[in-house]
Amino acid sequence: MEAVITVFALIFLAFIGVGTYVTIKAVGAAKRGVDRTIAQARRTVEDHTLRARSFAQIGPAGEIAQLRLALRTSMRATQDALHAGAVEDESLKESLGLFERLSAHGRELDADLKRLESEPDRAALAELLPELHRRTERITQSADSLRWAARDRASRFSDDDLDSLSTQIDVEAGALRHWTTPEPASAPWPEAPESATAAERPAPAITPPVQRPTPSWQKKPRPESTT
Repeated sequence: MEAVITVFALIFLAFIGVGTYVTIKAVGAAKRGVDRTIAQARRTVEDHTLRARSFAQIGPAGEIAQLRLALRTSMRATQDALHAGAVEDESLKESLGLFERLSAHGRELDADLKRLESEPDRAALAELLPELHRRTERITQSADSLRWAARDRASRFSDDDLDSLSTQIDVEAGALRHWTTPEPASAPWPEAPESATAAERPAPAITPPVQRPTPSWQKKPRPESTT
């Protein structure tokens, strides 16, 4: 009896442990989902704010907003393209490593641009703009190069697969259209026209037997006598 109680207690504890683990995992997944949603909403709001500033403000402040918007748009598009492509193409993992290193420079530049948004000295800010433009162009060009290379690679694989599929379909279509045609029946021997002479008439396919003359020395068959 004590053994049965012990077994039931262990099973009950196991169920509790599994339930606790599943609950913790579910809570963690939900928390990560909420964090991603909040981060995405924050990025969306910030992007709209930068877009509004780039149109509303003039001078160095407006250019700073344009640089930040171009940088963030390029980096986010490249990140999405590489992560989506790495699911089906493992060779893009090395490209992801390079992008992570590039992202460190991008985040550093974005932080510098964000600090300069509140810079009151417009003259000093105007002197920094050429260097900021140069850094932004270098990072965005590298990100764009990675993104388009990944897209070209995926498109090439898609074209190769489509070519192979088209070839297989052509072979299968040819096999489906192949069937054995019945042999044509032999045509009857053409009859000679009535107006044709004997010399012009075609010889028959089989020569009829020739009736040989009976020699004079051969006796005629004796008829059977009737009694």
